[in-house]
Formats: sequence, structure tokens, C-alpha cells
Amino acid sequence: MRFDPEAEEEFETAYALLVDRLVRWAGEQSLPVDGFTAEAALDYRHRATADGRLGMWEPRHVEELLLCWLPQQVTELPGEERADAPGTLRTLLRYLHAAQLADPRGPSLQDSLAAVDRVTEQHLAAMTDRTRWGLAKFWAVTAAEQGVDVQDGAAIQGFADRAQRGEVAYDQQTLAAIMERRQTGRALSGVARAEPQLPVMLPPDDALCRRAEASTTVAQLRGLAEWAGQGGRPVTATGRLRMAEARELVDVLGTGDKIEGVRSSADLPRLGLLMEWAKKARLVRVVKGRLYAVAKVRPVLADPLQLWLRAFDACFELRQTLIGARSGWHVESMLFDVYEDVLEDVLNTLYSLPYPMPWPRLRDTVHLAYRTSFQLDAGSDLQHRMWFEHADRDLRAVLDLLDDLGAIERDRGMADPVFLDIDLADAGPELLADMPPELAELLGVAGAATDPAARERADARREELTAGPVELIRLTELGTRAVRQRLLAAGRDAPLVGELAQAPAAGLLGVLAEDYDPDAARTELAGWIMARGEREGALRQLTDAVRTMTFRTRAQAMLDVLLAALPDGEGEGLLRTLRRDTQLAPLALNALAHRELLSPGDMTDAEHLLVLAENLLQLVELAGGGDGAEEALHAQGSQARDAVAAALDSAHPDRAGLDELRQLAARALGTHGARARKARRPSGKSGRKRRR
Repeated sequence: MRFDPEAEEEFETAYALLVDRLVRWAGEQSLPVDGFTAEAALDYRHRATADGRLGMWEPRHVEELLLCWLPQQVTELPGEERADAPGTLRTLLRYLHAAQLADPRGPSLQDSLAAVDRVTEQHLAAMTDRTRWGLAKFWAVTAAEQGVDVQDGAAIQGFADRAQRGEVAYDQQTLAAIMERRQTGRALSGVARAEPQLPVMLPPDDALCRRAEASTTVAQLRGLAEWAGQGGRPVTATGRLRMAEARELVDVLGTGDKIEGVRSSADLPRLGLLMEWAKKARLVRVVKGRLYAVAKVRPVLADPLQLWLRAFDACFELRQTLIGARSGWHVESMLFDVYEDVLEDVLNTLYSLPYPMPWPRLRDTVHLAYRTSFQLDAGSDLQHRMWFEHADRDLRAVLDLLDDLGAIERDRGMADPVFLDIDLADAGPELLADMPPELAELLGVAGAATDPAARERADARREELTAGPVELIRLTELGTRAVRQRLLAAGRDAPLVGELAQAPAAGLLGVLAEDYDPDAARTELAGWIMARGEREGALRQLTDAVRTMTFRTRAQAMLDVLLAALPDGEGEGLLRTLRRDTQLAPLALNALAHRELLSPGDMTDAEHLLVLAENLLQLVELAGGGDGAEEALHAQGSQARDAVAAALDSAHPDRAGLDELRQLAARALGTHGARARKARRPSGKSGRKRRR
């Protein structure tokens, strides 16, 4: 239910199978479905969202699909019957839940269906709003409206040639609106897939609340808001505190600013930072010459964790205060121009790391970001070094702020070996040739950086990491909590150990198989079992979830992760018990053989047939079902014919799957020699619509 962006063939195979099963199920349930629209919906979740989870449909995904993606991507030519996209989406959502493929961390089925209902009427308007169309769709419809057969390659090419020569009439205002949407980034053309994050463990919010309450920054921000109060305090025309009030506040908050001889509150750095911080956190505001506490902020001031989280988010708005030029005689560093992006990247880099990040590695990854953001060809090496050193000082000021807040902690020690040079000597010339020189230098890849100076710098970096203790940086639990909140708000996946405690068994195993590392999976599974009280009953729920999963490859993955997450020895015992289970024996036998706990000689003839049938059924799924499976069987020729015949004689419990295998084999192997190949297209799909 999730594929890497570059795994195009695997994704297309999976959604072909999924849409085939969906259309079949919808027919059995008498529900509306259009195969092409269902494919477009899955395409949207794979290509245009940060997480790519096909089984997760939050309201924002429903709205974006119906109001942006389909109007932009799906072409409906004049005279074509419009597909019922909202109806198809409802059916898809129902199927995902019925087939136990829905992500258990997402909304309930009822909430997702309600989200579809809310935007159904808007969808109809969006599909006819030409300013929402994609560029290719605009020209395809324009051509069709002028009598061009868009299925005829020569005809559409002739139309394109005439359009380039200015011989085609078209709606110039609509085209201008489409181009403006593309240029301003308001067109939904795909979102860069975010790197997956490892699951994290966090204490309960009440424990985090106590830690937030102990933060000096939280106390000072609360004190500043309470000092300003509802009555307000006078400020200067430029919005600064007058010195009399500033002296009082330095004492009230304990900022440590030196006030002797100071004539302006602008020269009190800590107090000035707190003032800006409180403003950006929307705790105080200046109105008509007075500083007031924001009226609606009282509940936040009373909740240390919420106040801390608000202060954390405000860090992204403190660029000018932290690293802005203090006068016209100074200039900002490179960090100033990319402050928010770099801060986000730094925090996301630290998030879920099993080891603290050494400063040299963190610094160098930020340097790489500068090299991709700025033209650094001009200037001498000395100038470049000065630019980077200036940016490093500013980055340290930002880290000081995060440390002071309690979002990160810093220590000294030896860097974990994972951060040392990456040995890519055996990676092959293609990878090394494609690697950017800056990245090769950063990683210290032998032979990848041919510049002797770059090689020398890479060696110096490695020496810096290995010569002795270095500064080590990691997120605190408060920092992890805050970054996770931002990741989720951005639509990214950020698993939390314990969040699946109330998930259904199939949902639990599906998420563990796709998103969890082995250690986190063991912890999550143990918590899930404990939440049910009785271990034997919990294990029965888990094996029943595998038993009822209709996708054989997913059932195998669910069983595998269950076995791996159980305590040592328990998994093997469970497998040997399931070997005698008529429904789960094929999966159990596969798992025993894969783990080398059962040799072919130890299986009975009946068990050999079960394994053969299971592998063929999984092959059908891995080929995408339908035409893809036919082609895979046809390629094996007589060998496949004998294997299928033996599998059909087995006692495999998936009789529907065997019947499908029989039909596929009959079509694939019934005719010798060349046979016409049908273009793979899930049934129910309209061949007239085009995605561009």
C-alpha cells in the first residue's frame, strides 16, 4: 500500500491488481465504480502527496483529489459521459476498509465518506472550471472542440504545429490563468515524496507537560504575557519598551541582561529576543502604543506543553531577530535567505535518529544545501570559507536558541561509526558517475571526488570525526514531540510506537510490515497484546487477520512480521502449529521453508502441492493479475502448464484464487505461438479519458 517514487513498475502492477479486485467487488456489492477514476485516485496518492499511502484518506486528500487532481489531470472530451468520481471514491473507500487495507491511523470510514459528501457539488463545478485544468488537458479539449481526433497521433501533431504557428483560436484568458497557476505553484502537479521516518517513542503528554513547565523560556514567555496583561504597558513609537519598563521586566523575568549604562531597550539582547518571541508566538501584541497580552491566550498560558509547542513553532519566524544584520554596515549570511527551509531540514534530519548527530556531519549537510541554493562559482576559496564560517556562526545561534528552549540537547563524545565515511567502493561506476561532486566530497567516497583539493577536504572531515570527541546533537523528547506534530501537519508519515494499541489486528500487522523496523515492531506488538489482556486471545485475533486477508502476498507479509515481532522461540512454535491449520498451512509452510526451519524432504506430497499453489497465487498477484499474470504464465510455457495442473489438484484453501488461476492459465497457455496482447487496463475503465 506504499511504493517508493522510483518504483513505477511495482506501483503500476499493484494498482492494476487493486483496481481489478475493486471493480469485481463493486459489482458483487452493486456499487458504482469507474476503473479509470479509481486508478486516477491511487495515482494521486502515489504521485502528488508527501507520504504516498494508498490506504490513508484524510479529508484533505478527498478535497485535493476531487477539487484539484481530477479537474487538472482527467480529460473529458466533448460528448463523453462524465464518470461519477465521488461515487467511485466512496466505493474505493468502502473497499479499502472491507478488504482490511485502510490505514488504521486514518479517519473512520464514516468520516471519509462524509468528506466526500461535503465536496461533491464543488467537484462538479471544478471539473467544468477550465482555469483548474492542466496545460495538456486544455489543449486536448481545445483540439477536440475544433474537430481534431485526439486519438489520431498525426492529427494531434498537426494541430500542435498549427498552434505553434499561431493559426489556432483558443481561450487566451483561460490559458493565462492556467499558466499563472503553474508558475505560482498553485497547480497540483505532484509533491516531492518525503523520506520515511522511523517510529519514535514518546512519554505521555503529562510527563512532557512537566518538562515544559521546567523550561526557563516557558516561564519567561508566560511572565512577559502576564506582565503586559490586559491593561497593557506603554511602548515607544517604534514598538520597543521604554527603559523604565525594560529595567523592571529584566528583573521580573530574570533575563540576565546588563542594564548599567544602557540607554535603549534595543541593547538588551535577551529581553529583546523574548519580546519578539512572544509576539511571533501570538502571546502579546502592540496596539496604539501599548503592549497587551492577547486576550485568547489564557488557556495556552495555563498549559505548559501547549505554550512550549507554540514557542517552538515561533522559532521559524525569528530569522531577523536571531541572524538579521544589526546595521547597514553588516550583511546577512547565506543562512538568512534559506532560514526556514534549513531549520526544517535540520530538525527533520535529527528526528528519529537512533544516534546523536555529530556537529561536523550536520554542518556539512547544511553546507550542501547552500551549494544547491546559491551560485558559489564566483569568489576565491578564501571568500567561500568566510561565507561558510559566517553561516556556521548563525546556525550555532539557532542551535543555541533550540538548546535554550529544550528542543535539542548537546553533548561531547565520539561519533557513532554510522556517521563516518560511507564505503561505496563496490557500488559500481554508474552510481559514482551520477553522484554530484559536492555529495561525493561530503560522504568522502573514495574515487568519486577526483579533485585533489576536494579529496583533501573529505579526508579532513573524516579526521575531524575520528580524532577525538565532537559535539553531538539530538532532539529531546519535547523536540521530538514538536517535530512530529509538524510532520503530521505537512502530511508526512511519522509513526509513534503505541499509537496502534487500539488498531484492528489486520491494520496493526499491515503497518508493522510496511513502516516499522524490527525493534519498534516488537515493542508495538507487545503493547497491542498487553492492551487486550489475554495473550492467547490476542494471538488468535492476529492469526485470524492473516487468515481473512484476501491478498496472498499481503497475508504472507503480515504473517512474517508477526513471527519476527514475537519473542524468540514463540514465532517458530506458532509456525509449527499453523502448519496443521487448513487455512494458514500454505503461508506457514512458506515461512518455515524461508527460515530454513523445514527442508523440502521434511514436507509431505500434499504440503509440496500447497506450497506450489501458494507460490503460483502469489505470482499472479505480483504480476498484477489479469493480463500481467497471463503474460507471466505464457512466458513459462509448458513448465507453467504442469505446475498449474498440479496446483489445481492441491487442497489449497483459496478456491476462488485457484479458479482465477485456472482461467488465466487457460487463456495464457491454451494457444501456442504468438498471441495478441491486450493493453493492461483494469475492467470498468474508460478508454476515452486521458491523464496528462
